[in-house]
Amino acid sequence: MSEQTGSATDVDTDLGKGNRESEAENVVATNSQVTDEQLINWIKSRRSIGNLTIPAPTSEQIAAAVDCAVTAPDHKKLQPWRFIVTQGNARHELGRALLAAAEAKAAREGVVLSEEDQQKTYNMPLRAPVIITVTTQMQAHEKVPHFEQLLSTGAAVQNLILALKAQGFSTVWRTGLLCNEPAVKAYFDIGEDDYVSAFVYTGSTHCDMPTRKPINLEPLLRFES
Repeated sequence: MSEQTGSATDVDTDLGKGNRESEAENVVATNSQVTDEQLINWIKSRRSIGNLTIPAPTSEQIAAAVDCAVTAPDHKKLQPWRFIVTQGNARHELGRALLAAAEAKAAREGVVLSEEDQQKTYNMPLRAPVIITVTTQMQAHEKVPHFEQLLSTGAAVQNLILALKAQGFSTVWRTGLLCNEPAVKAYFDIGEDDYVSAFVYTGSTHCDMPTRKPINLEPLLRFES
């Protein structure tokens, strides 16, 4: 899954603080103050923003978002999802893991990475001040096939993204061809049959939120009675 891309530079400015605080002020605190229409329009206002900077969510804000994420539908309560927060210098360590994965993949395919591609890969985690990696730890259960566990993780990621948005932060959900390479799985200490399901890049943005064009639901929706 890949959406908008951002710059491959280290994040060290305070841009976007005004937008983050303004959006947070617009989030209504109690259910009694929110109409159904307001809530629906707020959910529809979510956008993927790839150019992210500080301020980033605090540990407490991330924990609050994860607390929402784990309310995702979860057949038999297997809790297949795990959340790993990468920030600060740890982003460079993740960059090295991605580079090792890219080099191994290139070697299997009989190609050589250019210096430009090497640097681009290493810099991927520097496109946001915080990355929340969501993994799916597959569990054997006679009533819960693996695809349900992956879907549960996807639902958890969406909850996570909306909870970060509610606190005034922007996000982009990334994966890519390297996320389940052996070197990356080893970095996150997950098994061969497990998945890195999402890199949720998060932080603040000074960009204007793009307007989403209306989506025609007719070919997507069917009623039966």
